[in-house]
Amino acid sequence: MELLSDDAAAEGEEEGREPSGKRLVREPRHCRVHFPGAVRQKAYLFDGLGNYFNKEWDLKEGSGKEFCWYHVELPKGNQKLALSAQYLIDVLCPPLKLQDILTLVSNGPFCAHVDGALVFRVNSPGPAASSFTLRLAARVTENSVITVSLGRIPRLDFSPTGQSLLSEIPSIESTGLVRDAEEEEEEEEEEEGGRSGIIIREHVLEFLLTMNHSEEADNPVPVKVSNLVVHIIDTHVDHVQDIVTKLEMELDAVELELDKGGSTLKKQMMDDRRFPKLHLNLQRLLQVVAHGEQVFPRVKEKCSAKSWFANEDIIALEELIGCLRRLKDNLGFIVNRVTAIQAGLHSWQSEQINKKLYYLSFLSLTFLPLSTVTGIFGMNVGGVPWTAQKDPALQDGFRNVMFLCAMILFLLLVSFSFPSLYAQLTYWRRRYAMRRSWSINSKSFLSRTFQRGGFQGGGYMRI
Repeated sequence: MELLSDDAAAEGEEEGREPSGKRLVREPRHCRVHFPGAVRQKAYLFDGLGNYFNKEWDLKEGSGKEFCWYHVELPKGNQKLALSAQYLIDVLCPPLKLQDILTLVSNGPFCAHVDGALVFRVNSPGPAASSFTLRLAARVTENSVITVSLGRIPRLDFSPTGQSLLSEIPSIESTGLVRDAEEEEEEEEEEEGGRSGIIIREHVLEFLLTMNHSEEADNPVPVKVSNLVVHIIDTHVDHVQDIVTKLEMELDAVELELDKGGSTLKKQMMDDRRFPKLHLNLQRLLQVVAHGEQVFPRVKEKCSAKSWFANEDIIALEELIGCLRRLKDNLGFIVNRVTAIQAGLHSWQSEQINKKLYYLSFLSLTFLPLSTVTGIFGMNVGGVPWTAQKDPALQDGFRNVMFLCAMILFLLLVSFSFPSLYAQLTYWRRRYAMRRSWSINSKSFLSRTFQRGGFQGGGYMRI
């Protein structure tokens, strides 16, 4: 009885301790959120039949053909990497462990199995606020995918098909005096049941031209986890392609400005260090592409061993890897263009500096002999000519000194212009020699032959 009472007491103590332990480990999630609204969260449920649904953020895996996708969008800012890790801990733990969080948030390329899940990342180590710093990490299992991105990735999410802007009939915004008349005509057409289009403004067209011509509503709904993985990598590659296209358009605009602009624009570009900054951004983008070239082939290799990964998605991954390689070549061409433009600006700057130095040296050479003459005649010693102020024979001394300075200045000008005079003289001499040779060659062949002695030796012409 005493033993039983001791066991009962021990069980009572354990029951008394258990609730406190549960409060420390399993308290509700809403009580442990320390950064509410700091990150953007999206959760989808796919039924495997081509349909998707928005779901609550519970980080549960799907069952059967169903699979779930949880996406975390970190804010673009100058926050530290540790703060980003805290954001992920706040929204992904539990069920993820610290090892999973570190593999998702760390910089650099990575692809390996962590705790039974395939984890890969292509996180560039640049500043988070830069538009050329791209970060994407994913944790893939058979029935769930968790992704983390820095900022928004275009066309990554899903939206209803009817909400696509590209499926609408566009119309141009009216400007000037014809706006009122066109508005009246459009109102009449709408009353009569005619056409009606969405007005596309100029800045919207400029934005659409810098991106791939598709939207979230145009994304095909995945029916397998492998389709979703290919979709995530595809949108990442498209994002890099959009940045490259925007760079090419900006570079074309800069070249056009340099052709039309003058020295003021060039000086402003040199002062703003525009092209060194562009070089740095291109190197960051090349690093993003290099990380993709390292990671995505390993992802394809590891996914090919999975039974739930479709073969057509393996082929799609291979095509995306080839697209990344072509993007790397294209970035190399852009780097060469930027280098050529920067070299042209440096050459122009050197020419401006040399021109200023030429003018400065010309002025110094001009005034150096004059200062020498004035220094000689300003010496307070005896024997200097034209210094007797009361002598009537030397009353024109100042005029003579000025005349001597003018002669020296004239000789300097002649010496500076001598190379151009010599070049002009050489040109006229060559032109005269060419005219003389043309006058000789203009004579007929027979007249030149008879002047040299005619036909000789039995009617044969001497060659």
